[in-house]
Amino acid sequence: MRSRAYERLVKKLTVEILWIYIAKVLMSSGPLRAYEVKKKIVERFNMKPQTMTTYTVIYRMVREGLLAPTNIGGDTVYTLTDKGKEEFTEAVKFLESVLEALKH
Repeated sequence: MRSRAYERLVKKLTVEILWIYIAKVLMSSGPLRAYEVKKKIVERFNMKPQTMTTYTVIYRMVREGLLAPTNIGGDTVYTLTDKGKEEFTEAVKFLESVLEALKH
């Protein structure tokens, strides 16, 4: 059985930074509908965020200019913007620096 501290860490590094997983999925897959984004997160990261949480984060990312919605045949698909790619790259660099500091 995992400790509460470990469980909090997992939550902080998954659900609370869901945007980074959404960005990675869209970088790898190209434009997707919100439901498809959630499905890819489950498949790729073995993580099961709630549907409403995923949608809320996607909408927030649109407001922040990290994603661009496009209507294709009545469906809205989302694409990572250049700003979204930059933010993702900076976030990964930050996480790498944290891990490196923890290792030493």
